[in-house]
Amino acid sequence: MAKKKNQSEETIVDVQEVYSKTERYVDENRNTIIIVAALLVALFAGYFAFTRLYLMPKNEEGMNLLWKAEYWYEIDSLNKALVGNESYYGFEYIADEYSGTQAGELASYYTGIIYMDQGDYAMAIEYLKDADLDDDLTSAVAKGAIGDCYLELRNYGDALSYFNDAIAESDNLLTTPIYLKKAGLVHIENGDFDKALANFERIKEDYPSSTEARSIDSYIARVGG
Repeated sequence: MAKKKNQSEETIVDVQEVYSKTERYVDENRNTIIIVAALLVALFAGYFAFTRLYLMPKNEEGMNLLWKAEYWYEIDSLNKALVGNESYYGFEYIADEYSGTQAGELASYYTGIIYMDQGDYAMAIEYLKDADLDDDLTSAVAKGAIGDCYLELRNYGDALSYFNDAIAESDNLLTTPIYLKKAGLVHIENGDFDKALANFERIKEDYPSSTEARSIDSYIARVGG
């Protein structure tokens, strides 16, 4: 019983010692603690103000500008969609002026796709890299488009890297087999026939109902599968 009592007293002493050390630390560093706490409050308030009072209204404003450019894009009036006219802004202006918002990211994507269609691959890459998209499928297309641009520029290393990024971004029946095939073709260009075969066989096994699977046997035979 005495032993239990001594253990209890020791525990009380230990707790009191911890509290004493804590109090002493607080007393000795009170100014620093106050400054750090004030900075944290300021950072939180600044983030809240930036998000709620600036970013959200800015995004809403940008979204309201997108509709006309999207309409031009849908009817294949790509130059108007890119630069706009005297009445409406195009994607390029929205991408530049509303950078960091969802509207700006989406405009960057469209701008990059249009530049790619026009053969300006360097500009296309610049805008597509700026397109930080929430939708996985669209993000996969953006990464795949960067790969296409690098392929046109005969930069096979970066092309392969972005095709692989597109594959990893979203596993789906639409885009995944497309970029598996494109990555496989780059592997062939690089002489990596085993890696090309692995890509082609994955299309056949995992995406048998895809468009790419219809002719994939000929590609498998091409690399010796």
